Amino acid sequence: MIERQFISQKTKEYYIRKYIEEKLPNVGISQIKLKKIPLGEKIIIETSRPSLVVGSKGANIRDLTKVLKKKFNLENPQVEINEVKSIFLDAQIVAEKIAMSLERFGSARFKSVGHKIMENVMNSGALGIEVNISGKIPGARAKSWRFYQGYLKKCGDIAISGVKKAQAFALLKSGVIGIKVAIMPPDIILPDSIKIRDEPKQVAAVEETKAEEPKKRKRTAKHAKRSKDEKKGTEKKEEKPEEEKKEEKLGEEKIEEKKEETAGAEQ
Repeated sequence: MIERQFISQKTKEYYIRKYIEEKLPNVGISQIKLKKIPLGEKIIIETSRPSLVVGSKGANIRDLTKVLKKKFNLENPQVEINEVKSIFLDAQIVAEKIAMSLERFGSARFKSVGHKIMENVMNSGALGIEVNISGKIPGARAKSWRFYQGYLKKCGDIAISGVKKAQAFALLKSGVIGIKVAIMPPDIILPDSIKIRDEPKQVAAVEETKAEEPKKRKRTAKHAKRSKDEKKGTEKKEEKPEEEKKEEKLGEEKIEEKKEETAGAEQ
């Protein structure tokens, strides 16, 4: 049956993850992925401390490949290690850090540890964080403390797929302390987020108008010169008929004077 094959494959992957986490503790392992390739199986380990995972001259990787071949019957296992760039945006690494600090300093300083981790996560750009620490934190009775800051989705599809969640535990003399971490990363796209864009600036049109302005000025200067010349020409044309009129009047007056002289002589 195909269902049985799927179940056996997933259980195999689960046991491989558990074995790697037990063999490499306190290394800051974020995820362990298994992929099938043509050459065999590929195991991708994402960690914050790749040098500790590799070991001296790759000793840890050689031991891992031998055990994976014998114990889990993998044909050609290939181990690939990737470094996590943003440590404080990974929920599993943050939970392990809280557990390690509680084991080192004790449960009396759990409040300072929680607030410091929250500040580091928010400074790295997260939208929100929630930390739940439960157990015998200082006292005989078990209790739970909740630290939260920022904006965090609690329901819907984004709360399931978008929010990063992780669990860890710290072993103390008083007992086991459980840690739950939920981080909302900054690159998540929310359905109710609206961005108002600014109006596009018309830079090209302004440049075109600036380029056209000197041309218009040149044209206007030429037109002004032409208009001045035309005005002068019209003034000259207007002056000529006035002189002609004056000459005509003088000629008429002379003719009238001659007529009067002739009329006086005849008398």
